[in-house]
Amino acid sequence: MGLMDGKRGLVLGVVNDYSIAWGISQQLFNEGAQLGFTHLPDKDPSNPKMARRVRKVVEQFDPKLFLPCDVQVDADLDNAFAAAKETFGELDFVVHSIAYAPIDDLKGPVYACSREGFKMSMDISVYSLMAVCKRARDVMPNGGSILTLTYLGGERVIPGYNVMGLCKAALESSVGYLAHEFGQSKIRVNGLSAGPIKTLSGSAVKDFDKMLEMYDALSPLRRNVSLEEVGKSAVYLLSDMSTGVTGETLHVDSGYHVMGAPPAEAKLGNG
Repeated sequence: MGLMDGKRGLVLGVVNDYSIAWGISQQLFNEGAQLGFTHLPDKDPSNPKMARRVRKVVEQFDPKLFLPCDVQVDADLDNAFAAAKETFGELDFVVHSIAYAPIDDLKGPVYACSREGFKMSMDISVYSLMAVCKRARDVMPNGGSILTLTYLGGERVIPGYNVMGLCKAALESSVGYLAHEFGQSKIRVNGLSAGPIKTLSGSAVKDFDKMLEMYDALSPLRRNVSLEEVGKSAVYLLSDMSTGVTGETLHVDSGYHVMGAPPAEAKLGNG
C-alpha cells in the first residue's frame, strides 16, 4: 500500500527529468498516484518538440492525461481542468511548478527590471497559482491538496535571484491567503521551498554554482538536498499524512534557512 494509492492529481511544470516537478512526480507515482500532466504548448504544432520531450520523460509514470497548457491563456487552463474532470472525475491534488522571468530582467538588478518583464514574471510565476486554484476547486468537491514551489529568495535577499525573489515573495503570500479562502472547502494550499537543485530554471540564475557551494558549506547538514528528498517531502504535503497542514511553506534545504551566520569552520571561495 502506497501513501497515494487511489489519489488522482494534475502536475503542471515538468520540463525534463531533472526538474523538481519530475522528481515530485516520480515519488507520487512510486506511492501509487494516478497522474496527469500539462506541458508548455509548442510554437509550431506541426513540429511538437516540447510535447515529445515532456512525454518522453513522463511516460514511465503511465500518464492518464497529457495536454498543452499556457498558464497565461485562460482557455488553456479551462481546458486542462475540464480534461482532468473528464479523465479522473475529481482531483485529489495539484502540483504547481511554474515560474518564469525574461532572461534580461532576471539577470539584471531589480531596479532595472522592465515594466513588461515584471508583469510577465508575476503573471506566470504568481497569478498562475491563483488561476489554477480557482479551477482546481471545481474538481475537488471532497477537498484536496495544492502544492506550489518556492525558494528562500522570496524571504531573504539572494544575490542573483533578483526579480524572481519578488515573485516568490508574492507567491508565498498568496499561499496563505489561498489557504484561508479554500480551508472551508477542505482544500489545503502549501508551498515547498527547496534548496538549489540543478534544473533548467536554476541554470538561468547568476552564480548558481556559488549557491550550491554555500549550501554545502553553511547548512546544518553541510550538503545540498537531492531531487528524491524534495519529492518525498512533496508527497507528505500532498498525502493524508499532512491533513492538518495548510498555509505552510516547508523548507527542504538541509536547514540552510535557519542560519544567521556562517559556521566558524566554514570555508568559501578562496577563504
